[in-house]
Amino acid sequence: MKIGIPKALYYYYFFDKWQYFFEQLNIELVTTDTDKNIIERGNNYANSEMCLSLKIFLGHVDYLKDKCDYILIPKIENFGLNDQMCTNFSCLYDLVNNLFDVKLLTYEINHLKKRTEKKGLIKIGEQLGYDKKILKQAYKVACIKQNKKRKELIIDNLNKLESTNKKVLIVAHAYNIHDDYIGKIITKNLEKYNIEYIYSDLFNKVDDLSFYLAPNLYWKYSKESIGAISYCKENIDGIIFISTFPCGVDSLVNELVMRKIDLPYLNLIIDDLDAEAGIETRIESFVDIIEQD
Repeated sequence: MKIGIPKALYYYYFFDKWQYFFEQLNIELVTTDTDKNIIERGNNYANSEMCLSLKIFLGHVDYLKDKCDYILIPKIENFGLNDQMCTNFSCLYDLVNNLFDVKLLTYEINHLKKRTEKKGLIKIGEQLGYDKKILKQAYKVACIKQNKKRKELIIDNLNKLESTNKKVLIVAHAYNIHDDYIGKIITKNLEKYNIEYIYSDLFNKVDDLSFYLAPNLYWKYSKESIGAISYCKENIDGIIFISTFPCGVDSLVNELVMRKIDLPYLNLIIDDLDAEAGIETRIESFVDIIEQD
């Protein structure tokens, strides 16, 4: 059995746990990296109001539809009253179900209705014919392995704050920071100038610190990103904001925060027409600024 995982949006938050869970069941996961072909595939199904990140997601679904038995698409509503998700995360299942002729696996995360990841994955496993006892053990192992890996990544991220090089905090959603088409272009250019970059998504329990810059946020991942600014501000030389056009949440949150910070910053809004040369030029100018500071 093969289950396809679109390498976009929720992939960058949940894939490690899914991988560890399904490998306990001897189920193969299928993914692919983002490239221009994936973007073009996504554009065939997207409308003008969809952000680039969502177009990328649709492109991955189109690529995977003939290469696996199922595609996993959860419905993620919230992790509590004040930890809401972008509406894209809750509508993905219905969107894909209406656009593509594929077999889908889904579960819901909605803590206000007591619908959790653990319950959802166990339910999927039961649908696939596995014993509940085996599924509970598989989920336990997946959590242990995922927590260990994330702890290592967080420690590495924190250690970068001690670097003697110029340091930049990259503030963005994980699915933009780590995507090959979006974030990797930016980190590759920073490496050319020997700039240490720190990821806003690799900190532990900093969401409460977002209060100092944006006290009324209730989007979970926005709070974590902005909280990272408050946590790092004394140890960094600048900030790069990354968002994909036309993300409504980022256009509001980033603009609000940029008015309050007193560090050099660069605001990059990426769409599928952006040329890499233009991004390189803007990063080069930004590096000049922080090196002169």
